[in-house]
Amino acid sequence: MVEDILDYFQNKKWFRDRIEHIEQIPARRARYTQEKVELPAPLHDYLEKQDIKLYTHQYKTLDEVRKGNNVIITTPTASGKTLSFSLPVIEDLTNNKNDTALYIYPTKALANDQLKSLLNIDKECELGIYPEKYDGDTPKSKRPEIKGKSRLVITNPYELHLILPWHEQWQRFFENIKYVIIDEAHQYRGVFGSNMAFLIRRLKRICKYYGSEPQFIISTATLANPEEFGEKLTGLKSKIITENGSPSGKKYFILFNPYAIESKNPSTHSDTLELFNTFVQNNFQTICFEISRKMAEVTALNSKKQFEKNNPELCDKITAYRAGYTVDERKKIEDDLKDGKLQGIVTTNALELGINIGSLDSVIISGYPGTLISTWQQAGRAGRKNQQAIITMVAFQNPLDQYFMKHPEVFFNKTHEHAIIDLNNQQILKGHLKCAAYEIPLKLHEIESFGFDDEGIVIDEIDELENDGIIKYKNGQWHFNDIELLKKDKSPNFEVNLSDAILEPYKVFNGNHFLEEMNEKQAFREAHENAVLIHNGETYLVREMDIKEKRIYVKKQKLNYYTQALKEVDVKNLKKEKEKSIGDIKLCYGKLSVTEKYDKYNIVKFSKITTTKKLNLPPLEFKTKGLWFTIPYNVTKTIEETLVSDAKFKNVLKGCLQGVENVLISVAPFHVMCDTYDLGGVSKNFHEDTLNATIFIYDGFEGGIGLTNKAYKLFESIIKMGYELVRDCDCESGCPACIYSSQNQTDDKHLNKKGTLIILKELYESISKEKNKD
Repeated sequence: MVEDILDYFQNKKWFRDRIEHIEQIPARRARYTQEKVELPAPLHDYLEKQDIKLYTHQYKTLDEVRKGNNVIITTPTASGKTLSFSLPVIEDLTNNKNDTALYIYPTKALANDQLKSLLNIDKECELGIYPEKYDGDTPKSKRPEIKGKSRLVITNPYELHLILPWHEQWQRFFENIKYVIIDEAHQYRGVFGSNMAFLIRRLKRICKYYGSEPQFIISTATLANPEEFGEKLTGLKSKIITENGSPSGKKYFILFNPYAIESKNPSTHSDTLELFNTFVQNNFQTICFEISRKMAEVTALNSKKQFEKNNPELCDKITAYRAGYTVDERKKIEDDLKDGKLQGIVTTNALELGINIGSLDSVIISGYPGTLISTWQQAGRAGRKNQQAIITMVAFQNPLDQYFMKHPEVFFNKTHEHAIIDLNNQQILKGHLKCAAYEIPLKLHEIESFGFDDEGIVIDEIDELENDGIIKYKNGQWHFNDIELLKKDKSPNFEVNLSDAILEPYKVFNGNHFLEEMNEKQAFREAHENAVLIHNGETYLVREMDIKEKRIYVKKQKLNYYTQALKEVDVKNLKKEKEKSIGDIKLCYGKLSVTEKYDKYNIVKFSKITTTKKLNLPPLEFKTKGLWFTIPYNVTKTIEETLVSDAKFKNVLKGCLQGVENVLISVAPFHVMCDTYDLGGVSKNFHEDTLNATIFIYDGFEGGIGLTNKAYKLFESIIKMGYELVRDCDCESGCPACIYSSQNQTDDKHLNKKGTLIILKELYESISKEKNKD
C-alpha cells in the first residue's frame, strides 16, 4: 500500500515537483531479553495472558531499578517506555504493602491515559495498589480517600506545586514513597525546566523530612545530553538506558516543499490539505499535525467540504482534535481512532505525547514543529511495531524549514538536541526559596541541594528575602514571614508561575469574560492598544491596555488585517564571563542589561504593510545573559568596497549585521532546543563597550536560562548551518526562507543578503581554519 502511494506521487507532476527528498528508514526487528524474568505471580500471569515479552531495554530498566539505581530511559517513541518504568514499581508495590509511588506527567491527558492502564493491571492482578489521579479536576469528596489509601498517585507539576505546602496531609504517602516517575521529561526545559528542577528539589526535601529517599525513574525522548539533563532535573546521578529492543516497521519520510517551484500562490496550508485528502481517500488512516488550533479546525473543515460531493461517506470519518475539547469529546475521538472508525484526524501537538491512539498508516507534519524531538514524536504515531508507514513533513517558507529541504542529511543524521535546564536564574530561585521556607523552615546546610555552582548566589537571595521581611531567621533556620500572605492564610506557591519566570502576568478580558494571560513582553508585542489579538482562531481588537493593573481589554471583531509591533533594542553593562577567539573574531559570553522599547507597529493587509503607527509604551528593562562577537575591520571594509554605491554605508552595514542576527536566531533553536521567541538579539554598527560593529544574541528572560550559554559552546555548528542556509537559498536579495524573520520585531528595510553572506562566510572560514590547526 505504501509503495503504491509513493508510485502515485512520482507519476503525478504536482507531487513530484514538490518532493525534495524521500528517506527510507529500515524496519527494526524486536530484541527480547534472554534473561529469566522472575516476577510476582500475579504480574507474571498478567504479562503471559497479554502475550507480553520483555524487550532488552525493559529488562535492563527492571534490573537497574532492582539494584536501587536512579534511571533515565531515553529510547524512541513507541518503544515501550511505560512498561519499562511501571514494571519495577508495580513489582515493589506488590511485594511491599506500604510502599508508595508518584507519577508526574506534563499534561492531564497523559495522566488520564496512564491511569486507565494502571487501573486495569491493579484490577486484573488484584494488587491493592489503588492507583488514582490527583489534579485540579479531582473532586474534593474524593481527595481524602486518595491521601489515605492510594499507593500510586498520578499528578502533574502544577498540582504537585500546590500539594507540597499541604505535605502534612500526605504524611502516610511521603513517609513510604519509594519511587518518583517523571515521564515525557524532555518537556521540562527552558523556564519550565528550571522551575521543575527546583520543584523536584522541594519534593526531595519533604521526602527527607519524612525519612524517605525515593528512587527517580525518568523517561524521555532521545536526547544528546541525557546524563547532564537528568542530573540538572533531579540533582542525582542516574544509569542511562539508550538501547532499544522494540521492533518497528519500515518507514518512508518525505520532505515536501511547496516553495520548491515557482507558482503564483505557494501555500503550506493548501498543500497540507491536498496531501491529507489524498492519503484519506486512498484508505490511509492519517493524522495531520497543524501549527495552531485554528488551522486544525480549518483543515478538517475544508477536507470535509471537498469530500461532500465525491466521497460523502468520508465526511463522518474526519475530525479535528485539540486542547479545549471536553474530556468526553476527546475520549470519543481517541476511541474512534483506535477502533478504526476515523480515517483522518487533524490535530495540534495535543496528540504528540504518548496518549494511546493505536497505530496509524500516515503522518503529515505541517511545518517543522520546532524541535527534532517533537518531529520524531509526531512521526512515531505511524508504523508502530511491524507496520509500514509514511511520514510527510510540509515546509513553511522560513529559514529552518527551508534549510532542511536543502540539507536532508542534516535533518536525518543529526544526533539529537540538547535539553537545557539552567539552575542559575536568581529570580526563579527566589520564588522557590519562598515556597521551600513556607513548606519547611530552611536550614543553611540545605542550600547545596538547590544545585547552584556558586552557593553564594543562594545566600544572596536568602539575604534579600530576609531584608524584605519575606523570611525570618530564628533558632538556626529561616521561617516564612510574609505577613500579608500569612494573614490571608495563603501560601507563596500561588505567586510562582512554573511556566514563566514572571510573577504577575497580564490578564486579557473580553468585557467581563477572561480570555487568557500572558507575560509582559508578549503583552507589549501582541496586545498593545489597537493591536489585533488572535485567540482560539477568533480576532479581537485591543481597546485598552492598563499597565498599572496589568489588564488588557479587547473586543471581538472581524478584521481583514493584522498588526506587527516593532521595537528598538539596546544592550549595555557587559560583564564578560568567558571568551574564545575564532580567527580574528572574538566570541564572548556573559551578563548584560537589555532595554527593549516597542515604539511603533505596522498594520499589515494581504501581506503588505499599509500603515505604521506610533506606540507609547514604557521600555522593558531586564538583566540577562548572552553572547556577542565583533566584526573585524577587514570584513566591514569588504562590505563597504563591495556593496556601497549611493546607499549610506551605515544603512548597508546595519542591514548586513541584522541579517546575520536574524539567521543565527532562526537556526539556534535547532541546536539548543528552544523557541525563537526565547532568544533576543540586536546588532550595532558601533557599540560603546566593544568599540566595534557587534552582534548580540541573548536569553529573552530575566536572569537568563542557559540558552545562549549552550549556543556559545555550539557556536561553530550554528554558524555553519547559518552560512549554508543563506548560501544555498535561491533568492536574489533576501527572503523569508533565509534572512527575513517574522519573529524579529525590528525594522528590516535595510536587510542585505550579500553582506549577510560576506559576514557569515568570514565566520565560517575562520572556524574552518581553527579546526584545521587542531
